[in-house]
Amino acid sequence: MTGVAKTPERALKKNKAGFFHVLGSQWQLALMSVPMLLYVLLFNYGPLWGWINAFKDIAHARGTWADFLKGKDAAWYGLQNFENLFRPGAIMFTDTIKNTVAMSLINLVLGTVSAILLAILLNEVRQKSFKRTVQTVTYLPHFLSMVIVVGIAQIIFDSSTLNPGPLNSLLLSTGIVKQGPDWLNTPGYFWWLVGVINVWKEVGWGTIIYISAMTGIDPCLYEAASIDGAGRWQRILHVTLPGIRSTFVILLIMNIGHLLDTGFEMQYLLKRNATEQVAYTIDLYVMEYGIRQNDYGLATAAGIFKSVIAIFLLTGANFISKKLGEDSLM
Repeated sequence: MTGVAKTPERALKKNKAGFFHVLGSQWQLALMSVPMLLYVLLFNYGPLWGWINAFKDIAHARGTWADFLKGKDAAWYGLQNFENLFRPGAIMFTDTIKNTVAMSLINLVLGTVSAILLAILLNEVRQKSFKRTVQTVTYLPHFLSMVIVVGIAQIIFDSSTLNPGPLNSLLLSTGIVKQGPDWLNTPGYFWWLVGVINVWKEVGWGTIIYISAMTGIDPCLYEAASIDGAGRWQRILHVTLPGIRSTFVILLIMNIGHLLDTGFEMQYLLKRNATEQVAYTIDLYVMEYGIRQNDYGLATAAGIFKSVIAIFLLTGANFISKKLGEDSLM
């Protein structure tokens, strides 16, 4: 043997020395990351201290606001708040889970399919000015406030008899229907309306990611496919789609992790008395019991449930992706 085997202690010291050497040589970048690190610690990890309220009887506590912040004047409740989540009430927590998952799956499928299709179509366009115009028009709604988006949707899907919205006016004028559907007051339409509105708002933003992935595909692959006699659709099927597979898998894993995070603003602004039962998500449930009814313990328990399930979903999707030989986050 010409060398001496390194002990674990020596290897650890060398790794530490290498880390501090790199950190010292790139101290400007480290300094620039401090504000973002503080932001994450303050707004993502700092609020975790409030999770203790899920194990206390905050609803029946008496005292000042300062006592509440310190966790005083509230008896320990154990896991009672988590048990209360699944008890019958005015708003069933199980119904909110069903609504949240259903709307998330609709948003996931419609959003992913529409973004990929639009990216493929734009990738096939050779006129750069038209391509840039379409990209600009499609991703601008991403920057609109949700209040504006819902306001536009309410005008489009208005079903009043005297002054129907553009959609019902079109359906009536073409004779497709004799009476315009009541889009906003029919529970069966609500989930799909949320999905369609979400696609309109976010499809352009999602398309940017897939177009970026397509620009990384080697042009020689398209040339080789053309020489072999592949048409445009065959090149899309056998070159473009496999080229963006890794991007699709990573985004899918991230979206699965957010499966219970379907949103708050759109459902809150779009729901009406007739659709309230199908509009309530976990976030709306937390607002209802945490703010309106001052039951912070129950609301915190719902938030913890959502976070834990999200961790399991993200870890599970990442594990399955690894087993299938695909890219993964961890």
